[in-house]
Amino acid sequence: MIVALMSDTHDNLSMIKKAVDVAVREGASYVLHAGDLVSPFTIPHLCRGNYEFVCVWGNNEGDRGFITKRLSEHGGRVAGLFAELEVGGVKIALTHGHVEALVDLAIASGRYDYVVYGHTHRAEERRVGKTVVVNPGEVCGYLSGRATMALLDTEARRVTLVDL
Repeated sequence: MIVALMSDTHDNLSMIKKAVDVAVREGASYVLHAGDLVSPFTIPHLCRGNYEFVCVWGNNEGDRGFITKRLSEHGGRVAGLFAELEVGGVKIALTHGHVEALVDLAIASGRYDYVVYGHTHRAEERRVGKTVVVNPGEVCGYLSGRATMALLDTEARRVTLVDL
């Protein structure tokens, strides 16, 4: 199963389109968004594929009530500050990263195969014990100048960083 990982879209519709195009092309069953989607008007663009869309709150979302409403209208959902998912036989923790303790505790717990976070706008993949820690970087490309996302193949247990 393919899981698309993205974060920090920050209302950049042209880059959101590219990221969703990659998710659709790769046949993603899930899109997990690690926060900072920011505005409700992005929801129809983020939820336009045939996949389950799950996001967590970042530190820059505006009207959370309206974002939640728009997500429900488009088949997506927000899981609060932290999501615990089992997808394709792997356990995933999803958080934004602005509450660093959530990332640290998820890694230290040893309960997850993957801990996915955003916030830093820097793509990374590293292993801590049995846990793979993934930051898909920033879809928006605003801070780093590099727009990225990641694809997780749950069968191969492989993460691929994708430049948009």
